[in-house]
Amino acid sequence: MNLLILAANGQIARLVEERILSEDNFKSVNLTLFLRNADRLADLATNPRVNLIEGDLNKEADVVKAAQGQDLIFSAVVDHDDTGSNRPTKDIIKAAQENQVDRIIETSLLGLYNEVPGEFGRWNNDTCFGGDPSGSAPVLADQLLKDSGLNYTTLRLPWLNDRDEIKYTITHRNEPYVGVSGSRKSIADVVLKIVADPNFAAFDSIGMADPDTQGLDRPVY
Repeated sequence: MNLLILAANGQIARLVEERILSEDNFKSVNLTLFLRNADRLADLATNPRVNLIEGDLNKEADVVKAAQGQDLIFSAVVDHDDTGSNRPTKDIIKAAQENQVDRIIETSLLGLYNEVPGEFGRWNNDTCFGGDPSGSAPVLADQLLKDSGLNYTTLRLPWLNDRDEIKYTITHRNEPYVGVSGSRKSIADVVLKIVADPNFAAFDSIGMADPDTQGLDRPVY
């Protein structure tokens, strides 16, 4: 499998890369790592399974070129395009369509559908969406992926921490979100489940968080 990771120097992206390059389960996975400054991943430059590419997610030609020969695209950054045009998501869709890449994973936020219950849901809605997620860039990005016809997964991330424990409950579109926080290692684990089995969470928008944080009013760091 050839995996393209966009925004490849992010914390979750780095965890995914580390596990792919070190675990036997993923020894057949080759990585193309796309970021603005390739020097940030200089430690991976000599790995024969890694190809570093410099580029800008907001430039369609850069993303289309990076997606050549890929089997799966993982965007490790939330589409917060403040121009109102969702350039990153549109570029990813265009790149996938032009290069016959059927599988996409895109990072997003919990609360896209007002699916987070209780006081935490109210607080998250106010903090992330100014009280109303409708029309926001993450919501529109999720809709663009759903309408694209491509096999996509939107990852609705919880509030993140750097704890070592991998523990999460997955919820699906139109289900109440379970938990408020989770570890970055847990999110990386979800991504790797999809890499290992592209049918996992296909054509879906999933949430994932530590179930032990269910019912809390604020994130756990």
